[in-house]
Amino acid sequence: MWAQAKALLLGLLETIHGGITSIGIGTNFAWGLAIIVLTLLVRLLMHPLTAKQMKSMEKMQKLQPQLKVLQEKYADDKDRLNQETMNLYKDNKVNPASGCLPLIIQLPIFILLYGVLYDLTKTEAFTDVTFLGVNLGGSVLTTVAEALNLVDESGVRIPDEQLGFVMVFLSSFTNLSLLFSHIGTWIFNFILLILIAYLTWLQQHLTSAGNSQMAMMNWFMPLFLTFICFGLPGGVLLYWGVSSLMGIIHQLRVSKKTSAEMSQKPTLYKEKPKTK
Repeated sequence: MWAQAKALLLGLLETIHGGITSIGIGTNFAWGLAIIVLTLLVRLLMHPLTAKQMKSMEKMQKLQPQLKVLQEKYADDKDRLNQETMNLYKDNKVNPASGCLPLIIQLPIFILLYGVLYDLTKTEAFTDVTFLGVNLGGSVLTTVAEALNLVDESGVRIPDEQLGFVMVFLSSFTNLSLLFSHIGTWIFNFILLILIAYLTWLQQHLTSAGNSQMAMMNWFMPLFLTFICFGLPGGVLLYWGVSSLMGIIHQLRVSKKTSAEMSQKPTLYKEKPKTK
């Protein structure tokens, strides 16, 4: 079933790529656009789930005044604060962990896309394919290793599968002049990685604003995902980055709408208005 799903995703990606190249766009640039189009399709399919997440986020923002009261009231009693906070969420039917759900749902797509891009890198059609400087088939680790020309004791280039974070980091640190003399090989993948780390942090921050119980997760998730992303192909990072950016734009729109609603003061009457 997994192989069938990967074949289906590969077929869809190649179909999108073929449609883009048919209008005269270069094949390399078309691969990047195909991944972006695929991202848009996935986001469209996930809209019901995303809409549910946004509603939960909107409710959490409206609870901020009550949360601040609880934080002041139980400032010296963390256990009671956590208990009262969870009771507040429960009474208002709010799930503070809902922000992580879309990411969890997309993990199988990340894995499938990784497998598809890995298979494509073994073909001539996808050799050294770049999009806006990003090597779509290479990761930060492999592009840095390429810049350093890492070889084993016999002088043979070390396979990508055998590259490790510690190995590449130590080699980079001891060969800085060589690394920066080939900066164009890896810098765009690295910039995309840093951008994704920031977008992940921002998305977590927006989703769990005011939730003290998620504060550690706001920092742990970006750091953890950044470490994972060092070994992911640029095409997967491109998908991840575009998807995160779209999610943040949606969240900012919800935040703006909620802030506007909360700033409106209710109309006060001296006497109870008569009903017609």
